[in-house]
Amino acid sequence: MKFWHYALIVFLGGCCYGILSTFVKLAYAAGFTVSAVTGAQYFFGVVLAWLAVLFTKKKRLTRRQITKLILSGIPFGATGIFYYQALQTLNASLAIVFLFQFVWIGALLEWAFHKRKPTKRKLVSIGLLLVGSILAANIFFQESLTLSWQGTVWGMLAACSFSTFVFLSSSVEKEAPPILKSALLSTGGVITVFLVFPPTFLFDMDVLAGVLPYGLALGVFGVVLPPLLFSIGMPHVGSGLGTILTSSELPVVLIMSSLVLAEPISLPQWIGVIIILLGIVSSNLRAGSSNSLETA
Repeated sequence: MKFWHYALIVFLGGCCYGILSTFVKLAYAAGFTVSAVTGAQYFFGVVLAWLAVLFTKKKRLTRRQITKLILSGIPFGATGIFYYQALQTLNASLAIVFLFQFVWIGALLEWAFHKRKPTKRKLVSIGLLLVGSILAANIFFQESLTLSWQGTVWGMLAACSFSTFVFLSSSVEKEAPPILKSALLSTGGVITVFLVFPPTFLFDMDVLAGVLPYGLALGVFGVVLPPLLFSIGMPHVGSGLGTILTSSELPVVLIMSSLVLAEPISLPQWIGVIIILLGIVSSNLRAGSSNSLETA
């Protein structure tokens, strides 16, 4: 595949995350708790991931490789936990802005570990994404915003853990089959989540039956597809550009909220979406033309 194919795959992985908030809001509106919704997302996601493995060509991995991939899934599960904690003391708009800091943290990780210094073009793209995220989150046009140091810490931890997950997706066991790699990463994620949110919903048949459709949707778009798409695309685009591509999450959040939940989206928010998309496009122009990670 060409470079832009891999970039598109990572972009779609970010879009999958943007779909989640709509299903989460629907599940909450149906009366399910955070613990049940989060647990169902990871549980059903892992089950679907391993079912997919059964229908693919098998490749034996060593115990060391398996352990590395499961451990690499820890920040995958931790991101959801940290983000939920941030929402306890922050407005949702502020929480998403803090989470969006992953766009520069990812570039920093790539610089620190792979010695790929961010280019001026990439820095401009990151600046556009941060400005776009602030507008899209609509934080300047709300009457009251609550900022706490606890929420700030949890929000930045969510950004760091997501950046770490993206970085590991691009660098750990690149040769592992993507579907198997996705299943192992998801396994590490579900173990992490269940340590914080014990899966009590599995033992209540009424709750389990009710949360099943939401859990399946969240599992597909939040647990199965992102690690799979990242496993395919990230090794080719790199974590620095990869984190920029995954910022497609926020535009999809707004589009889904508008189309499915009929939530009003203001003009500044749409302008923020356009700026984010421009940031993504500008980051890929030179990378696509040169087809080289060094100039991406």
